[in-house]
Amino acid sequence: MFEPAIAPSGTLLGLLQRGRGDGTLHALAAPRAEALAALDHCVLADPRHDWRIENRSLYYARLYLDLHGGLEAVEAHLFAPEDHLDAEEHRTGLALAVLGHLASYGRHDALLLLRRYAATGSNWAWALDELALRDDDAGLRALAEPVLARFPRDPAGDAALATAVRDAFEPRPWRLWAEDRRDAVGARVRAAQEDGSFDRWQRQLRPTGPRPGWSVRAVLDWAQEGHERGADLSGPAARCLAAVAGPEDRPELLAAGRSGAPGARGAVLHHLAAAGDPAVLDLVEAAADAVHPLDAAATATDQGPYADVAGAVDRDALAVARAAVTAYLRMRGEDAVARARAWIHRTDPLGTAAGELLAARGEDRDAGLVLGALRTAIRTTGPDAPALGVLVDGAGRLGIACAAPVLRHVYRETASSQLRGRTARALAATDPSFASGFAVECLWDCEETTREIAAQHAETADVRVAERLRRLAADPAEEVEVQTAVRNRIGPDLQV
Repeated sequence: MFEPAIAPSGTLLGLLQRGRGDGTLHALAAPRAEALAALDHCVLADPRHDWRIENRSLYYARLYLDLHGGLEAVEAHLFAPEDHLDAEEHRTGLALAVLGHLASYGRHDALLLLRRYAATGSNWAWALDELALRDDDAGLRALAEPVLARFPRDPAGDAALATAVRDAFEPRPWRLWAEDRRDAVGARVRAAQEDGSFDRWQRQLRPTGPRPGWSVRAVLDWAQEGHERGADLSGPAARCLAAVAGPEDRPELLAAGRSGAPGARGAVLHHLAAAGDPAVLDLVEAAADAVHPLDAAATATDQGPYADVAGAVDRDALAVARAAVTAYLRMRGEDAVARARAWIHRTDPLGTAAGELLAARGEDRDAGLVLGALRTAIRTTGPDAPALGVLVDGAGRLGIACAAPVLRHVYRETASSQLRGRTARALAATDPSFASGFAVECLWDCEETTREIAAQHAETADVRVAERLRRLAADPAEEVEVQTAVRNRIGPDLQV
């Protein structure tokens, strides 16, 4: 996955890249050409760290509408020569999603671009999914021949077509095409649908992995085989152990958890943690200690605990330590919380996990420890630290009022719109100024959950708030949860 370059948070481009509400407000106040240039930059160079969980498309589409922006830059990007050299979805996915929203708002030029790209572009499947939600039947039927022409009339092409039909996110175009009376269209799509269904049935008849009647030893061997080929089967193997292991197997499991093969050991740690076995905490600590002395500064990243530890550390020990920390994070008992209070001062991923566990399940007396972990995470890893989400939630859950300045810093600086939304929720619980401050700009935020928080808390004395609430209530593209929150705020003096 590429790593986007994010501009400083105080710039127009930085605000728009982050999807902040202030980005829209500043863009509307800036010279139109400057605002459109920044907007085009965001749409053509996706600024999201993870497009699967962060929203930007509706946010950018609304800004195109507000600025009366043209789509020339988007068109040039979609149909550039690079489109045939770089078929990765992230190059064009955001632009296509923005066009989809614009088409739903009635922008015919966006609809035409989507049709043209579905016929000729490399990321045609994404464009077809957007059209499936917005185009009429005639427009979709016209795309049947150019789309099917992508698949040669040979066994390989027919197999690729069957896969495309089977994996289509939106099936509407394929269903329309299956009704076509032409053999080159309807008959071919129907055959592809049958092949896809048959392939799915065959895969169900050839399952891989554990079988009924497996023993504890067989499950542990399967987990180790996965580890040796680079697959982490700790979680699935732990679920299998829950089904096959009995009280008489505990000695074998404890032995494997202490000194077994790394794949089997990880599976046992997950199983014992899920079962709340009293011995698992010592096993977790032992696994972390096997790595901790070698690199005390190791921290968790978005690839998981110990992902950035120096290569000199034994990789099997790292795998076990990673499984131990992940298993510990899923524990819920009082023993796990008590151990977190002892581990939170560690400087390795187990210490980070202890802070997260206290944030999620600690008591009021743990507020100082959670605040310390929050500050440490920001100081050592920055405002996009993976652990910040849970720590921010904990600050809000525990109502740590003195955490408000730290939360404001995270809100302003993080490049993750998901984390910013969680921070907004925590600020609503800890910062008295939230309703008249950040909550106002959150009404324009790119994340619907953040807009929902804003609709619940924003101070309606601000004239911008009343107008924005009316617009959100009337916007057919807005999420139902946001509109429900808006209508709950609308009273006799604020009618839509």
